[in-house]
Amino acid sequence: QVQLVESGGGSVQAGGSLRLSCAASGYTYSSACMAWFRQAPGKEREGVGAINRRSATRYADFVKGRFTISKDNAKNTLYLQMNSLKPEDSAMYYCAAMTGCAWYLEPLLGPAMYNYWGQGTQVAVSS
Repeated sequence: QVQLVESGGGSVQAGGSLRLSCAASGYTYSSACMAWFRQAPGKEREGVGAINRRSATRYADFVKGRFTISKDNAKNTLYLQMNSLKPEDSAMYYCAAMTGCAWYLEPLLGPAMYNYWGQGTQVAVSS
């Protein structure tokens, strides 16, 4: 059974940092493409950062230079380091997995290809 469990969310002041983690189990982690998404109240879910099997990354424009996605295949864990946080970064953050991801596939920020999702971890940034 595939499980994705996020942690690391919380409340922080603008300009601060948080590190999100996503512990994965139930599938071959190294053969999956992974991504972080977020959803604020009243808004659609949006891609934040994605990483493919070759560890290539892609970021949404609104987080470039501030957020870093990474993974540890040995620990089956995905990370999102978030620096210089802004109030508009406040949202529920979800990790997602695309199992059986092809080796040549580039990182994808659209949600449609991801077949497993975590329950989310809340991030609140105050001004």
